Amino acid sequence: MNSDDFTRAFIVPPNKKISLKKDYNPAYKADFLKKAEAQQKLQEGVAQLAKYQNILYAQNTYGLLIILQAMDAAGKDSTIKHVMSGVNPQGCQVFSFKVPSLEELDHDYLWRYCKALPERGNIGIFNRSYYEEVLVVRVHPEVLEQQQLPSSVKGKQIWQQRFEEINNFEKYLVGNGIVVLKFFLNVSKEEQKKRFLERIDRPEKNWKFSASDVKERSHWDDYMQVYEDVFNHTSTEWAPWYIIPADYKWFTRLAVSTVISNKLQALDLQYPLVTEAHKQELQAAREILEREK
Repeated sequence: MNSDDFTRAFIVPPNKKISLKKDYNPAYKADFLKKAEAQQKLQEGVAQLAKYQNILYAQNTYGLLIILQAMDAAGKDSTIKHVMSGVNPQGCQVFSFKVPSLEELDHDYLWRYCKALPERGNIGIFNRSYYEEVLVVRVHPEVLEQQQLPSSVKGKQIWQQRFEEINNFEKYLVGNGIVVLKFFLNVSKEEQKKRFLERIDRPEKNWKFSASDVKERSHWDDYMQVYEDVFNHTSTEWAPWYIIPADYKWFTRLAVSTVISNKLQALDLQYPLVTEAHKQELQAAREILEREK
């Protein structure tokens, strides 16, 4: 199976309704692929991604925005750590968005994300993103009250309005050379429980666990419903969603790495052409250096 066929099963088809529960299995790990083989392929993918990043930076035409969304303990941090381990830190930034500050609440909901967009030639990673505005804000309506919106826009139509705004925003980005890759790490409720218990039992992981994590877990069904709605309304031709099985971290990392590499390869990135005048400058510089004693 080639890499395009491998990743195609993870895409949410634009303009088609999906069922998160029926259509995407969190425990899928490809019967033809063994863990050791996947780990080897990941290392190859890390090296390939490093090569593409060099050309991306040199060409300075495209930027890459990677969005990671997931329930707690799905493996966002470890995916970033393993998949991006070979890239040059000078050309890659990770942003983890927390509760909005008072300054951020005084602006529109996309403002703080716009400030963090990657420059041309760079890779930007959003660990959670503006999609929280149609996820956590929807599950917890009290958050919407803090956004100081006009009362006329706070009705049920606000979610459809935000879907349209986000789609238009991403279309604008893609039209300006910012490639948008969106991943949902699809962990099962059972696996999340297992990972929570591990964080409690292992002292070196205690810091990663908060009592609020269990509180959010009680809203699991609500989150699944709003996530499904997000996928059905914001998986577009220009920025489709990839729903990545996340019960096996080794498989998650390989899948995300493969999608990113395939996308960069499809851009047909090229090092900038050197002009004849520049070649002459290089030759002159060589002659000066070779004359040095």
